[in-house]
Amino acid sequence: MASAGTSHLPREVEEKSTSEHSNKEGTLHQSELGPKAHRKHFFSPLDPAYADAVHRDAESVEYTADEERAVRRKIDNVVLPLVICSYVFNQFDRTNIGNAHVIPAFNNNFGITSNSKWTLALSIFYVGYCLLEMPANVLQRHIGANRFFFLSLTFWGLASLSVVYAKGYAGLLVLRVLMGIGEAGYYAGMIYYLSFWYKRHELALRISLCMTGTLPGAIGGLLAFGLVRAHTSLLQGWQFLFLIEAIPTLAMAVMILFFLPSFPFSASFLNPRERAIAQARLNRDHKPQSHGGMSGWIGFKAIIKDLNAWLFMLVYASFNVGVATVSYFLPTLIKDLGFSSINAQGMTVAPYLVGWFMVVFQALHSDHTRDRGYHIMASCAISFIGYVILATSVQKSVGAAYFALFLVVGGNYSLFPLVMSWAANAFSPTSKRGVGTAFIVSISNCVSIASPQIYFDNEDSFRKGHAISAACLLLSFLAAFTLRTRLSLLNKRNADKLAAMTKDEKEKLENDTVEGEIWDNDPRYVFMT
Repeated sequence: MASAGTSHLPREVEEKSTSEHSNKEGTLHQSELGPKAHRKHFFSPLDPAYADAVHRDAESVEYTADEERAVRRKIDNVVLPLVICSYVFNQFDRTNIGNAHVIPAFNNNFGITSNSKWTLALSIFYVGYCLLEMPANVLQRHIGANRFFFLSLTFWGLASLSVVYAKGYAGLLVLRVLMGIGEAGYYAGMIYYLSFWYKRHELALRISLCMTGTLPGAIGGLLAFGLVRAHTSLLQGWQFLFLIEAIPTLAMAVMILFFLPSFPFSASFLNPRERAIAQARLNRDHKPQSHGGMSGWIGFKAIIKDLNAWLFMLVYASFNVGVATVSYFLPTLIKDLGFSSINAQGMTVAPYLVGWFMVVFQALHSDHTRDRGYHIMASCAISFIGYVILATSVQKSVGAAYFALFLVVGGNYSLFPLVMSWAANAFSPTSKRGVGTAFIVSISNCVSIASPQIYFDNEDSFRKGHAISAACLLLSFLAAFTLRTRLSLLNKRNADKLAAMTKDEKEKLENDTVEGEIWDNDPRYVFMT
């Protein structure tokens, strides 16, 4: 019989327990692995041993609030600038066709002789984009963010560059399809990627800083205002627009490959202790996993059966009708108010600039209050009012119509970070989150294929198109209200279920937790509302 104070554990288990207890620095398991392993080839997955080491160190690391803030600041300083720059170029390459469309030489080169041809060129972009959205997110998790986004930026950058030398309507349609294929998985993939770095209540602000079309819209308007005046014996102004905005995308692709870490456990800009802290702070929030878990197909089936996913899709698809059109039509709408082509491009800057402040304010306040639903409803209401003004007053008052564009741009674009950060908070485990965010964007953008077609009434100042957009914003408002109510009820039901559980039942629940992640159907999971 063992004497008092003598351990009953085997020696190897006792030594492991002691080492875990003393691993307050959070570097023990990482130090045992040595230098980072090399991959066999470009498409080979990351070594899970390094992820496991960081996760094990994160379990026992001890750190102060100041250290956590310092680590988050380093992440902000390295990860965010790369994401912001890549997204700015993404929006340049996707939407510069809208700035080019008001230039007669562009339309003549590609044979765009009617509004129907123009809207088809916009719509066809979403075909490849929708089909490849979910497979792209699965690929990203497999090969790592830096390699996936390198491929994405390179593909769409080359497609955008090719527009400079293309001729004929058929050539434009082919390049728009290729651009959509290149961008598939980029937006939802970046949301998914940021969820590996930030807590749930930190996500909306970061998404608003990184991934809103208002900043690139303002910069793109200024560039277009200057570039369309350029002219040489070889290139016209609209060609400079595509050339100058495509080349930085290709340069950015290389920077992403070499400097963007795929996950916190592979971040070379953090030392081993900082990597453990970066992982630990998230493990105390939502425990994202870089590998393992359900397969992409099982994750897809789980999402299809989740009513929350369909409600998120309805919220996103409804407001995205406006976003998918205003980003392309804004120069045209301003030109139709009586301004010249060049001045119309310059006048897009103000709505985008004011919209940027609204996007950041909404996201910042949403993170501070830890509320998503009410903020989404407020943005829907603002955009709805803007579309109503456009539908009723566009032919009566230039000032009222231009003011309405500020409401539309600010309201529409502030919805992106709010909805996607909310969605990223609502799906667990990580593998389901990746498929879920891609599902929302993919299915919603199937609607975007038809979205430009609502602006068919160009001879009536697009008033019917504005009215349809207003109706879609109202639908988005109602879907967000329904979703918020449902998640609040789920949280109450989960709290009641936990309160009724015995101690043994709670312990069994802890033991049944897979890979340390709490699934979204677990009574311990708390949805952000």
